[in-house]
Amino acid sequence: MASGTGTTASLWTEVNRCGQNGDFTRALKAVNKILNENKDDVTALHCKVVCLIHNGGFKEALNVINTHTKSLPSDAIAFEKAYCEYRLNRVENALKTIEAASEQSNKLKELYGQVLYRLERYGECQEVYNDLIRNSVDEYEEERTTNLSAVVAAQSAWEKVAPEDLGLPETTYELCYNMACTLIGQGQLTEAMNKLREAEELCRSSLAEDSDVTEEEIESELAIIHSQMAYIMQLQGRTEDALQLYNQVIKLKPTDVGLLAVTANNIITINKDQNVFDSKKKVKLTNAEGVEYKLARKQLQAIEFNKALLAMYTNQADQCRKLSSSLQSQNPGHPRPVLIQVAQLCREKQHSKAIELLQKFSDQHPESASGIKLTMAQLYLTQAHVTKACDILRSIEEFKHKPGMVSALVTMYSHEEDIDSAIDIFSQSIQFYQSEQPGSAAHLALVREAANFKLKYGRKKEAISDLEQLWKQNTNDVHTLAQLISAYSLVDTDKAKSLSKHLPSPETMSFNVDVDELENSHGATYVRKKAAKVVGENLPKEQGQGDVKKKRKKKKGKLPKNYDPTSTPDPERWLPMRERSYYRGRKKGKKKEQIGKGTQGATSSASAELDASKTASSPPTSPRPGSSTGGAAAAASASASNVVPPRQQKPSAPSTRKKQPQKKKKGGKGGW
Repeated sequence: MASGTGTTASLWTEVNRCGQNGDFTRALKAVNKILNENKDDVTALHCKVVCLIHNGGFKEALNVINTHTKSLPSDAIAFEKAYCEYRLNRVENALKTIEAASEQSNKLKELYGQVLYRLERYGECQEVYNDLIRNSVDEYEEERTTNLSAVVAAQSAWEKVAPEDLGLPETTYELCYNMACTLIGQGQLTEAMNKLREAEELCRSSLAEDSDVTEEEIESELAIIHSQMAYIMQLQGRTEDALQLYNQVIKLKPTDVGLLAVTANNIITINKDQNVFDSKKKVKLTNAEGVEYKLARKQLQAIEFNKALLAMYTNQADQCRKLSSSLQSQNPGHPRPVLIQVAQLCREKQHSKAIELLQKFSDQHPESASGIKLTMAQLYLTQAHVTKACDILRSIEEFKHKPGMVSALVTMYSHEEDIDSAIDIFSQSIQFYQSEQPGSAAHLALVREAANFKLKYGRKKEAISDLEQLWKQNTNDVHTLAQLISAYSLVDTDKAKSLSKHLPSPETMSFNVDVDELENSHGATYVRKKAAKVVGENLPKEQGQGDVKKKRKKKKGKLPKNYDPTSTPDPERWLPMRERSYYRGRKKGKKKEQIGKGTQGATSSASAELDASKTASSPPTSPRPGSSTGGAAAAASASASNVVPPRQQKPSAPSTRKKQPQKKKKGGKGGW
């Protein structure tokens, strides 16, 4: 018994020594020996769980905790259990374990903050870290400050919350990086880029102090900063610079799968429908194991959207429908999956189905109907259904009275020559601004445009009320007063005369302008010539006394040489000869002796002279030795003496040299 007690004591000594040295593998062996002696030893079980956690055996540690629930009290082991669940990505279970603990220690609060951050409950997470920073003083203060700045950056980026000025220091590159992310969320891109450069300098200087850190390790640590710089360049429209920096990060092959996924996704967004082969390679990086635990929900959502769009660009219609349907089931109220499906249908020329799908989503989700209805109107316009597009646009209450929407509707109604509907659009919008924002710039601008529109289409009577409203706002507006008088002149001449009294007098409208100086200015296009001074003998003569300018006589046209003034000209002389009524065609002359009867080159009159068989005095022709058909061959050669027999040539190889086109001679209609 004593020997057993001594052995257990020595084992505990070894556990303590290995734990201090960080050798948890040997410590675990010693703990197992202790548990062989007493399997319900609470301290040994607790030490075993800690050793397994340090060795990365989170599943085994959790199994030990769940197996010995009677021996291990829940409060004593709450932190280790929650930590194992957190590392195994069972975040909801970890949250329940932490909330069930009766005592909230600092380390449990630290873990609680991490869990809330993973669950994207940033408001509660910020409260936890604020409490920790206020009520604890230890060597982990810098880590807590960094985590708090990360929470503020996440709120700015994903929730678009204006960050509070917490007075956080920026002494480390992690704090500078988080501050840059906060500035990006606020849209301050230039300031964010400067902050990232500052973070890069701090990172290089802090890592260069350690002689064991290589240049490759420094570049790997800087990868996340460079990727964020490239993102800012992309937002600023510097896509070439951004793409170059993104590719540098990819070549480093960082171990952070979240960083690789985000960088690859951003490259895909730059490629769009171009360089599809590169996008297909990059999309594999977004499918790495564990990516879903490294990124925020909106980041994962954007990656899935881009996968569906890439499938559409690569003509993978079934894959595109599958991905977009999955996205719609995960995000039923989000309009983007529906828009991707509509885009795919439009590529397949199924516009009617696309409009039906948009209408269905708009009815089911009225809170997201504004953007959907704009897309419906665009589809109607592509099909030349302008009136239907106008009806859809008028149904969007959110944009109904916006100046841009009013302008678009009036333009479309004018295109359809529906002037009454266009005026109705103006009237409704003016009434809206009259009740909501009377006298505002937008209100007066709409009244002005309505009056001009009515005057343009001859509706002067309807324009009177608008012009009166504008003139009352500014009685010194002479242009509006003139338009009002012109409109009243058709309706009430007395009113027009009374209003004309308000017009300024010619004396008040005259300006002190030197006409001669204006005409002689550099920009004058027409200069009035000054009359020459009359001196001495150059006095102008009275009419009739001076030389009269002779008119130039027109030359008589030349007549033909055989012209007879007594004869009546031919009324059909302007028609071509073939079209005249008395044209009878060319006279046929006597047939000339023709060549070509018989063999080539022989004439009919000379055939008898060349026929040797009709010559009595000619001696018989002897066949050549060795020729069995000498007579036939001789006759053939005699009758076709001028024919050159074709020579059989070897087939030549096809030439690759192109024949140069000949230049036409200059002249005629053809030109060169």
